[in-house]
Amino acid sequence: MAGRRGKYYPAITPDILLRAYSIGLFPMAESADDPEIFWVEPEVRGILPLDSFHVSKSLARTVRRRPFDIRFDTAFDEVIAACAEPVPDRPSTWINSTIRRLYGNLHKMGHAHSVEAFEGDELVGGLYGVSLGAAFFGESMFSRRTNASKICLVHLVERLKAHGFILLDTQFTTEHLKTFGAIDIAKDDYLKLLREAVDLPHRRF
Repeated sequence: MAGRRGKYYPAITPDILLRAYSIGLFPMAESADDPEIFWVEPEVRGILPLDSFHVSKSLARTVRRRPFDIRFDTAFDEVIAACAEPVPDRPSTWINSTIRRLYGNLHKMGHAHSVEAFEGDELVGGLYGVSLGAAFFGESMFSRRTNASKICLVHLVERLKAHGFILLDTQFTTEHLKTFGAIDIAKDDYLKLLREAVDLPHRRF
């Protein structure tokens, strides 16, 4: 993982966490069982430009069929718990109890949000992240049905654009995110975009 990082301890507060986001840091844990977290400051940052977000024709057709009931901020704790669950291609997680507590508090403060895909009463996909000014910092997503998390991402971008957000931070890029248009940029370029976004009035999610 490229970038500087250093240990921090559970005395961290939600306000300190927001301050960290505002200067380009975000927290992770070594594992779900480790109560400590460390700050990450990548030298190369992943973003998903909102004005060039790409949805494939097949996914667009799926979205139009509305296979799931998409909701916002109705099951935040359930979404972060699902993101923390081990899956075959990710047997361990960086989401520990400290992170779950902190982001739960940010949610209550109006700075952490979730997008949820329901099939009836069952939560089958979702994502969560942090909002600050006109920036949204994507944290994690999960899917228990084909395309569930992808459809949540499509709805997230639509919502961010409708509410005047200008930065969608993905932290790192993956091949999955690159299919939507995610790119890597140098840290200095990212910090310029970040300052512009967080200096704007806090956007409604």
